[in-house]
Amino acid sequence: MASGPLPPGQRWVAAPIPFDIGPVPEADLSRFRLRLFGAVERPRELSWDELLALPQVEVWADFHCVTGWSVPDVLWEGVPAGAIVDLVRPRPEVGWVVAHGREGYTTNVPYAHFLHPGTLLARRMNGAPLPPEHGYPLRLVVPSLYAWKSAKYLQALEFLPALRRGYWEERGYHDVGDPWREERYR
Repeated sequence: MASGPLPPGQRWVAAPIPFDIGPVPEADLSRFRLRLFGAVERPRELSWDELLALPQVEVWADFHCVTGWSVPDVLWEGVPAGAIVDLVRPRPEVGWVVAHGREGYTTNVPYAHFLHPGTLLARRMNGAPLPPEHGYPLRLVVPSLYAWKSAKYLQALEFLPALRRGYWEERGYHDVGDPWREERYR
């Protein structure tokens, strides 16, 4: 197990523990679409093949759950968030990104954390396609924040000038969710 720094109130575990708000949705890559919209100059809808044609990166990052567990050194592979920003050109007033999952889940991410170099749209985890329980086929991964901000089953990213709370944020979770500051709840 890891011996590096651990955010306050966390303990190391060997693997992420899946949690969903509903049944794991089915995915058909031939029908996959990622909608990119909101306060952007160039809204887009990407097919799976178009997503794969974008730049791809590998990111090694610890993964921290608000419930107190952390997984060291998870390898994520996918499209860096910066490539999405370059594609859609968010307007200067953008302050938040809302991630939408296929099962109805949403979460708000501060734009500054979306722009973090480690943030990506992951299609692979630890050298294999994302398992269904971890968001297949696509998951937003925001390593600088608690795991609930890393929305699974990603189907849309909405760029907004003002805060709009997502599923857990409406239920009292912190709007930012920085594990190093223990921003668990408002």
